[in-house]
Amino acid sequence: MEGLLPRLPRGDGVTAAGTAPRAAAAGPSHAAGAGPALLGVRHHGPGSARAVRAALDEREPRVVLIEGPPEGDALVALAADPGMRPPVALLAHVLDDPRRAAFWPLAAFSPEWVAIRWALRRDVPVRFIDLPAAHSLAFPDADGGADGDGRGEPGPTARPDADSGTDADTGVDPGAGADAESLRIDPVAVLAEAVGYDDPERWWEDVVEHRGDGTRPQEDGALAPFLALGEAMQALRETYGDGGYTRDLVREAHMRLQLRAARKEFGDDGVAVVCGAWHVPALAARTTATADRALLKGLPRAKVEMTWVPWTHRRLARHSGYGAGITSPGWYGHLFAARDRPIERWMTKVAGLLRDEDRLVSSAHVIEAVRLADTLAVMRGRPLPGLTETLDAVRAVMCEGSEVPLDLVRDRLVVGDVLGEVPPTAPAVPLQRDLDRTQRSLRLKPEAMERELELDLREETGAARSRLLHRLRLLGVGWGEPAASRGSTGTFRETWRLRWEPELAVRVAEAGVWGTTVLSAATARAEWEALAAASLAEVTGLAERCLLAGLPDALPVVMKALADRAALDTDTAHLAQALPALVRSLRYGDVRGTDTRALAEVAAGLAERIFVGLPPACAGLDADGAAAMRVHLDAVHSAVALLDDDPVPALRDRWAGVLRQLAGRETVPGEIRGRAARLLLDEGRLAQDEAARLMSLALSPGTEPARAAAWIEGFAGGAAGAGMLLVHDERLLGLVDTWLTGVPADSFTDVLPLLRRTFSAYEPGVRRTLGELVGRGGAGAPVQAAVAAPGFGAEQDHERADAVLPTLGRLLGLGTDDINRLVGAGS
Repeated sequence: MEGLLPRLPRGDGVTAAGTAPRAAAAGPSHAAGAGPALLGVRHHGPGSARAVRAALDEREPRVVLIEGPPEGDALVALAADPGMRPPVALLAHVLDDPRRAAFWPLAAFSPEWVAIRWALRRDVPVRFIDLPAAHSLAFPDADGGADGDGRGEPGPTARPDADSGTDADTGVDPGAGADAESLRIDPVAVLAEAVGYDDPERWWEDVVEHRGDGTRPQEDGALAPFLALGEAMQALRETYGDGGYTRDLVREAHMRLQLRAARKEFGDDGVAVVCGAWHVPALAARTTATADRALLKGLPRAKVEMTWVPWTHRRLARHSGYGAGITSPGWYGHLFAARDRPIERWMTKVAGLLRDEDRLVSSAHVIEAVRLADTLAVMRGRPLPGLTETLDAVRAVMCEGSEVPLDLVRDRLVVGDVLGEVPPTAPAVPLQRDLDRTQRSLRLKPEAMERELELDLREETGAARSRLLHRLRLLGVGWGEPAASRGSTGTFRETWRLRWEPELAVRVAEAGVWGTTVLSAATARAEWEALAAASLAEVTGLAERCLLAGLPDALPVVMKALADRAALDTDTAHLAQALPALVRSLRYGDVRGTDTRALAEVAAGLAERIFVGLPPACAGLDADGAAAMRVHLDAVHSAVALLDDDPVPALRDRWAGVLRQLAGRETVPGEIRGRAARLLLDEGRLAQDEAARLMSLALSPGTEPARAAAWIEGFAGGAAGAGMLLVHDERLLGLVDTWLTGVPADSFTDVLPLLRRTFSAYEPGVRRTLGELVGRGGAGAPVQAAVAAPGFGAEQDHERADAVLPTLGRLLGLGTDDINRLVGAGS
């Protein structure tokens, strides 16, 4: 290792407030046995973890000091709990503002975790010596975990240590700004460049990760690697000072004070310190306690809580935004766990993954990939194959040069979806405890890998799971997202896409201000949103979410807000936009057994106001306004079809009257008139002859071609089965054909885009059939009746249609009475 460590130029050093120039040279002598063992590491480095374990075995300290928040001292014993499985993280958040939070992640291959486990197995005290989270989270620019990635300052995301510092995007003084940020150095990159490496990760692998498993004794002792790395960091600190991480000076002052106290209590030779290698020169600096206390004087302070939370390998990856992250946590985990033949074992893992994805990978592929990786390492002058060589070999041998299966290897193995576990005895906010209990009772375990969950709402477990997921979404805890179902589209089924991310622990802590249980918190949040809603659509959407989440206590507040908003809102478009959400709420409430009578009354009242206001609202609209109103018209029509007539008798009859008004008014745009006529025809409330009469009026020679084309767009476009209507009704097709062939040439180019949009939405088979029918009749001539296809007749065959009702009832989970009621409503 010493041979690969560069000789950097010695600078003039900095003051005692920084790193103390030559005084820091005492650090290596401590590591060699003349004082505290300063074990400088790279966070989440398996090579560092093995070296720390070997050094602790050799030195056998009486106390282990670890870079981390002192509030974690009370929680460190949980690391020995059988229910604790890394990766995990210490989570600290401000009591009255949980959004201000920070994480300190630890993986199985993190040197700090190895040191903690070593100490607990031997009953050796463990103490965290970094700046307390009470101070770090109180800084004005400590954004904590507002975006969920743990970029709190100056926790683990602000430390350069021996990690790549390019991602440590916090840690400057409030006024430092982008200029100071651009001056920060990456210690590993500087050392790698000094010895001619263009890739810092590759240099670190060669120097540390490929030095063996840590079980073979070093010729000059297990502490020798830390001595060499400390000398390199000393040279860096003398050359670059604080490296642009100005707040590290405060952190290091606190660490020195804690180190002094431990030395006084346990003696110089009884102390071992595990910290980022960047801090070793500062901890070895000869400064006074008075100077260090002066740096800490007047720091802001906040009340914080701390606990353990599960973490994931994916969140350890640098691309996730975690400042002290690594690019390949899955690969590093493998290197740490594989005591021998790591390349052979890795290639076997890759082969197993590819076989699971139905790729042909044999043992011969594994053997050849190992040989190629070894050859590449020799050609590139590396002591052992690294991740680059293994991936190159996998691409060439197992993936046949394709990047597609290699991307799967990178995602599943190089990064991985490992999710840690925390024992139930770990402290947590009451809301988190209630969520944990609910998850266990519903057998809904959080997982790092995304998966789909199909729920049958007719079953109690399925309904309870659905309520939990909807309540969490209302609280802003996005564990699950609704997805399109690949099976039934009925209201009794739901499909969710689940994936647990570590930052959701922060979201749960934030939601804790609303209540101590998921139910009470979601209820309080819904009531607050109802009072704060700015529009009628927001309240109607909230009512739907309350029914989906099963929040009966919140409904009275939401319904009052809904009634108040509906009474004050005079915009018919707003009312039309709000009605479908209410009707969906009624449907879901019926499936879930919720009392929705009050909601039905509001929906019926809203529908009445729409019936009155819609005809005048549709008069005089331009093309864009007509297109928007047509969307509202379709939505209201679908909603009315699902409403019962109990609150207001003959509701559907009154809606049919509104559609008749719209279809017959000349002041209404052609698109709205055509759509109204089509809706009446589909409902059986408009005879074929009457539909043909309306079309002939709309397409008469005196009508402007653009208005006629808009009528066709409304009548025959954008609706299921529109093309089949023209296929089976030769009169309507003949009217369209006659009008189209008679459009003047100078107007044809104006109406062509609209007509093209209308007919291009039809299925290819429908368009082909229409072309054949028109061609058979001749241009401008009446369309001749085509030979009916098997199974089609001139009239509906009600007897054949009724035969499918029993099967339909079983598919929808409905009884005979329910099916008959639906059929009666449709007719």
